[in-house]
Amino acid sequence: MLLIADSGSTKCDWVLFKNKEQEPIKIRTKGLNPSILKEEDLFDVISNSPLLSQYKNDIKAVYFFGAGCNTKKSIQIIEGLFSVIFKNAISIVKEDTMAAVWATTKKPAVVCIIGTGSNCCYYDGENIQLKVPAMGYLLMDEASGNYFGKELLKSYYYNQMPPELKKYFEAEFSLNENEVIENLYQSNTPNQYLAQFAKFLFQHKEDALINKIINEGISKFIDNNILQFKEELKNVPLYFVGSIAFYAQDYIMQALKERGLKASRFVKRPIDNLIHKIKEENFMT
Repeated sequence: MLLIADSGSTKCDWVLFKNKEQEPIKIRTKGLNPSILKEEDLFDVISNSPLLSQYKNDIKAVYFFGAGCNTKKSIQIIEGLFSVIFKNAISIVKEDTMAAVWATTKKPAVVCIIGTGSNCCYYDGENIQLKVPAMGYLLMDEASGNYFGKELLKSYYYNQMPPELKKYFEAEFSLNENEVIENLYQSNTPNQYLAQFAKFLFQHKEDALINKIINEGISKFIDNNILQFKEELKNVPLYFVGSIAFYAQDYIMQALKERGLKASRFVKRPIDNLIHKIKEENFMT
């Protein structure tokens, strides 16, 4: 059996192949980000999945693409975890940007991830090249779910929301100040907490404030990240991966057009494309 996983900070999509002929089993768990969660929490996420537990001894190989797996230490944490749980499997752990690349292209391209977090890289056909380090939700992550969550909360507490929008926001979320502060400053996953607010944006796109927040976030992401690769983009396509990118694609395409750029493709869930690539490349035995 072969197990493939694409993990962001919020959720992890797993695909279990019994063999080439049978339809794969799809599983979803909470995200496994080793830069945020403790090792015991990572272990619990997998252990609490009945299907992963059921087949853990039959799995021979694990391909894991994860947010936070961009350092030697974080990769070792995930590899060590898998060696304990999937005792009969070899494991290959790569950062989530490689999943985005594999899900979109085999050839050189600039690939962006915009989900709970955000990132942008150049793929030369073999390796990923970054021009901006991934510094996480406190410093960067423009246009991401957690970025938009912060912007929404700030507009609410600064009394910038129009009355009608504020009413909808209060009906959708618990906004007690002490509860919000606890989730932001005492939680192990504040980025996930912030990202949950982002769905509100796309439910109220007709509002002027919402439009301003989305456009400003997209513009910052393009100017700070994509334009780092403006020379490469003269010769290669530009791809986007992630749920926020997918739902904001109209805004992204307009902002790119204003800068003389265009997007070639949007992929909501890279795991779906990874399945086809892995079959195609005959990774299964």
